[in-house]
Amino acid sequence: MNIKKVTWGVLSILILFSLILSACGGGEEATPAETAAPEEATAPPEATGKQVEVFSWWTGGGEAAGLDAMIVVFKAQNPDVEFINSAVAGGAGTNARAVLATRLSQNQPPDSWQGHAGQELIGTYVKDQKIEPLNFLYEEQGWLDIMPATLIPLISQDGNIYSVPVNIHRANVLWSNPAVLEANGVTTAPTNLEEWFAAMDTLQAAGVIPLAMGEQWTAMHLMETILLASLGPEAYNGLWDGTTDWGSPEVKTGLENYAKALGYTNTDAGSLSWQDASQLVVDGKAAYNVMGDWAQGFFQELGKQPNTDYGWAPVPGTSGTFQFLSDSFVLAVGAPHRDEAIAWLKVAGSKEGQDAFNPVKGSIPARSDADKTLYNVYLQSAMDDWASNTVVGSLAHGVVANDSWKSEIDTALGLFLADKNIDTFQAALVAACQSSGPCQ
Repeated sequence: MNIKKVTWGVLSILILFSLILSACGGGEEATPAETAAPEEATAPPEATGKQVEVFSWWTGGGEAAGLDAMIVVFKAQNPDVEFINSAVAGGAGTNARAVLATRLSQNQPPDSWQGHAGQELIGTYVKDQKIEPLNFLYEEQGWLDIMPATLIPLISQDGNIYSVPVNIHRANVLWSNPAVLEANGVTTAPTNLEEWFAAMDTLQAAGVIPLAMGEQWTAMHLMETILLASLGPEAYNGLWDGTTDWGSPEVKTGLENYAKALGYTNTDAGSLSWQDASQLVVDGKAAYNVMGDWAQGFFQELGKQPNTDYGWAPVPGTSGTFQFLSDSFVLAVGAPHRDEAIAWLKVAGSKEGQDAFNPVKGSIPARSDADKTLYNVYLQSAMDDWASNTVVGSLAHGVVANDSWKSEIDTALGLFLADKNIDTFQAALVAACQSSGPCQ
């Protein structure tokens, strides 16, 4: 098995949350979908024979292209099965999960859907008994021998494994435009937050947007990486298992660093998608962007070249730490086409499926036996880091907090983005931990 270096904090999250998971029906993901009317979004497709309906939020760029590549593998192996791609657009799955929640409440599940490994999976779908255990597939396919030991606990509860991870993404990536940095005299890569802020001061003085950002979930993504840089991996993990006090001076320093980082962002951030923000960098309109490495798939889709059109590094202050998330697929309880859904999951967990999907998506495979030659220079570097770095989980992408806790954090964040009051924000984060997290 591919054992990774994992801090005790990540493992303790799983043990603790299995005891204290709270109700988590609402939140960011429960807001009405913006891309389709409820009547249209909640109706399952009409059955016309052998088919499988797969639900995700991969609708553009490298994400959609990666899914299409895996569908090609599925169709080659299952030529008599119609594949219904029920993807719903919306950053970080916000819209898709709202539509999915409605369908599940109406007992009209798709056969399989995308879910993040961690508390998004365990604290929502497992808790509500919406998905089947998949131990039989892991035994039949031999996946326990090639799936990371880091991931198995995050998709398991009470000895049952509930999803098939298709990839590993890194969240704490600082993307940059090498030409913009060189033109403005930023020739040394920052290694900590202070050096990064100094570089962004230089860029801001030159009239360059230092840090591109998009809508609110990308602001949460930035926040989690700044907290990691400020606290270090052990104390960061402590935020999620109760050993780090959300009201501590150290957390306040992290929030102050976050507030300072926001001061370098574009004024129209709230109206931009993550793709829009990423494009500002490769178009030379901004110097930096903090985003997961699906951005690399987007850059690749645009025809941009690594180390020429874009550069990358861990967010300053987080070198040696891999802040991760993992996309996975599940089997619905009462799946209308259960056999076909199992066939889809076999492809999702296969070497052929993952090696078709991940080089295009901009992620590395969950499997440990990938053909490394299929992956570009960035993804090969991510493979090396995943194998050697300390691993911590993402907040914005479902690993460390259940839905109700994440929703409370997101509400507090929205108010903070409007008023920039750090004391009020920190108090709200303390209250959120007391309400839905381990501080109860």
